[in-house]
Amino acid sequence: MTEPTATSDTPPLLEAPFRTGVMKIAPEWIDYNGHLNMAYYLVLFDQGLDQLWEAVGLGPDYRRERGFTTYTAEAHIRYLRELKPSDEVIVTLQLVDHDEKRLHLWEEMRHAEEGWCAATCETLLLHVDQSGPRVVPMPEDLRTRINALAASHAALPRPEALGRPMGIRRRKG
Repeated sequence: MTEPTATSDTPPLLEAPFRTGVMKIAPEWIDYNGHLNMAYYLVLFDQGLDQLWEAVGLGPDYRRERGFTTYTAEAHIRYLRELKPSDEVIVTLQLVDHDEKRLHLWEEMRHAEEGWCAATCETLLLHVDQSGPRVVPMPEDLRTRINALAASHAALPRPEALGRPMGIRRRKG
């Protein structure tokens, strides 16, 4: 479990982990079981990533002005606890690894008031030149900001479920 460690004086980019604003659950996202439909957990994780990208300089302006963006190559969501219509959440994002073309993130969706973890999402993202589209190295100024983010997250513990395989665990016998 990764608890936010930033204070109100910490610049958002240097929070460890990065913490989004509070997000509400839209009524139309509730399924016939009375809780948040599984697809909308990913929507909330994506909205959290958008907030991080805005802070890093990878938001819509970056795409429009420079022609680069990120694409998701892989995502693994774990659903840990139901979210109900009245719940509000925050997402914490931890940069666990990166190179000049790829970013590996760990996200936790937490109940905004009570702090319990509702879901996790492990994501691998690619830096893409839209003119191809093709995967390309990040420009130096962006790499500098990503390196600063990585440095602020370096002391965080490695998430226990990071890289966890999915499958049916069978008892031997």
